[in-house]
Amino acid sequence: MQPLRLILLSGWGIGQRIWQPLEAHWPACLAAQAVDWPGYGDTPPLEANAALQELADTMAEPLASDAVWVGWSLGGLLATALLAYLPPPRGLILLGAGETFCVKGKASAQGGVTSAELSAFQRAFQRDPTATWQHFLRWQTQGEPGPRQVHRQLRDLLGDTPPADSPTLATGLHWLATIDNRPRLAAPPCPVVRLIGDHDPLISPAQRRVSKPLSDVGHCPMLSQPQALAATIGHHARQMTDISTAVL
Repeated sequence: MQPLRLILLSGWGIGQRIWQPLEAHWPACLAAQAVDWPGYGDTPPLEANAALQELADTMAEPLASDAVWVGWSLGGLLATALLAYLPPPRGLILLGAGETFCVKGKASAQGGVTSAELSAFQRAFQRDPTATWQHFLRWQTQGEPGPRQVHRQLRDLLGDTPPADSPTLATGLHWLATIDNRPRLAAPPCPVVRLIGDHDPLISPAQRRVSKPLSDVGHCPMLSQPQALAATIGHHARQMTDISTAVL
């Protein structure tokens, strides 16, 4: 029996190395492959201000339809958006990703990012891309049980400079600000499961209420609880390939 394929997709400013801590923990029935978005690693970048159609054209081969896609953070937003352009996968697992990145109105003390906060982040990025990227690494580790240790793990994996050039990162911030997947998640073409850390600083309480909780983790469970995360992803991937309706 062929193992079930997983395609692992990373988030803004972080390449496929974020998935390395899970490699020792995948069940034998799964074949997990991390792929980079354009502009990350050895993957050539798109043109500046590229549209989602151009992204879809580039990702058509790595985003195979005979696999379950696992999209983390911006990777989850993009994977969901690409359902409108590519043949649907066997299932989609969203990790630390909601229908949109920004919340309306004020962010809650329990998490969430407002449009104003993201706009301020974009302005800071224009002034100093590397320093802003480094700030983001610290920000997204705040919800972990050991944030300093997780931040060190992240820096050890990524190094001191972003894994993509500034135009690629700027396009990613634009997608964070503009992608709205509510229509696609209201009637998805494949089974969907949303997994959210219950201390994720980037996710609003409203998004958590429509997701399956990951206990005692924040936005980076692949670093703080890799074994548990691999088991959870494997469970849902196997379950969703046995059903024909979306799980939301």
